[in-house]
Amino acid sequence: MQNRTINARKRIALVAHDHKKADLIQWASTNKERLVPHELYATGTTGQLLQVALETPITCLLSGPIGGDQQIGAMIAEGRIDVLIFFWDPMSAQPHDPDIKALLRLVVVWNIPIACDRATADFIMTSPLMSQEYETILPDYDAYLKRKV
Repeated sequence: MQNRTINARKRIALVAHDHKKADLIQWASTNKERLVPHELYATGTTGQLLQVALETPITCLLSGPIGGDQQIGAMIAEGRIDVLIFFWDPMSAQPHDPDIKALLRLVVVWNIPIACDRATADFIMTSPLMSQEYETILPDYDAYLKRKV
């Protein structure tokens, strides 16, 4: 098993489907003091809305349906995202559903904390681990990588 140190200043990705953007913006505004000390990333319009609401710079990626979800997934695979807050809409079909499933899969593959709803986001943000270094255990994929194909 390998470990990876997650710094006290987390790299947090924030994503919201269209019908969940207002909920994420309201949640982020309520948690502004907890979020602003961290390095924030977001997809498309969500990032622009968060920059205004939080009055802080946010690294804005592409919109989810045109590659933003995949950009965040790549950052997770590269060890450049520590936490994902993804308010997704369970009641609406999404045209980029395969991208969403791939992103959620990578979060689990790389042992990244994820919140898909407000309650879980509150639990993550109020955890003492959010303000200190944390040693996460990375799954061992050596056997998979060395398999005969």
